[in-house]
Amino acid sequence: MFERAVTAALAPLLAVLASMVLFAAFLLAAGADPFQAYGLIWLGAWGSWFSWQNTLVRAAPILLTGLCMALPAQIGLVVIGAEGAFVLGGLAAVGVGLPLAGLGLPPLLVQVAMGIAGIATGGALIAACGALRQFRGVNETISSLLIAYISIAVMNQLVEGLMRDPASLNRPSTRSLPDAVMLGNIPGTSVHVGLVFGLLACLGAWFLVFHTRFGFAARVVGGNARAGRVAGLPVARLVLSFCFLAGGAAGLAGMVEVAAVQGAASADLATGAGYTGILAAFLARQNPLALIPVCLLLGGLDASGGLLQQRLDLPDATMEVLRGVLFLTLLASESLQGRISLPRLVRVRVAPVAAAGE
Repeated sequence: MFERAVTAALAPLLAVLASMVLFAAFLLAAGADPFQAYGLIWLGAWGSWFSWQNTLVRAAPILLTGLCMALPAQIGLVVIGAEGAFVLGGLAAVGVGLPLAGLGLPPLLVQVAMGIAGIATGGALIAACGALRQFRGVNETISSLLIAYISIAVMNQLVEGLMRDPASLNRPSTRSLPDAVMLGNIPGTSVHVGLVFGLLACLGAWFLVFHTRFGFAARVVGGNARAGRVAGLPVARLVLSFCFLAGGAAGLAGMVEVAAVQGAASADLATGAGYTGILAAFLARQNPLALIPVCLLLGGLDASGGLLQQRLDLPDATMEVLRGVLFLTLLASESLQGRISLPRLVRVRVAPVAAAGE
């Protein structure tokens, strides 16, 4: 099992190394020193406790939006609509939180209601994509992508219209959430508790997928839906359940964004965390547990972008180039999956280590 896990990680690791080489060539073409750039990336992402906290804050939403793709993948679906569930989940949380806070309800109760609203809205959105696939044969990749664009448009329309705060002139937004219902930080850090939500969600999803009958049934359906039907598995229920859980994770991420970072819903709510979650899920090979280190990597890259811009006078979109190159190399590495393996000498050394661990 250990050797299989290491072998499965070879293609993503090679993709990361290839993307680093290609990005270095891009930096040279831009007139920057690649070694200095990678040193600054390390410094800005993990070089100090302050950098680590910044990285963790940026990794928190990706943990949840990554699940929006990783969970449906277990049943053979490619869902890329996390950004839509993210923005509508955040908007729903504000829509529920503002009136409940105005009624003077306890802050914890308001926060729970906001979380439920975000989960339910995001879950319903992605479950709709699953239903379209299951009952009407609509490709879930196309429908989820289109729904994401529609969701962002709906969010902008509501923020600039029905839910707009009259006091927001130049940058339309909803009214701000009261400080009492905002999510706090993990004690002793400047990292909000959304990170805890993300870590618990990844651990729970991993347990669900690999250590429950429900998860096993989903993986059977993902491998061969027809065989699942013949075996009597509830395929429709599995599809809708996993899609709802996936969208709920992204909707919860949106709730955390408004309740811990922005304090209100505006056009800034479309942060791109949903699209970064797609990259995270690919890099983690749809494994919820592997999302944790992957999101630390992607969060660190995001956190270090400002330092590259300041020190090397590089454009703000430089890190977007790295993420794009990484995504392309990941797609290309899929052709290597199953065709590469550990060298024989390494396999010989790994086997005793795995046996000792057992």
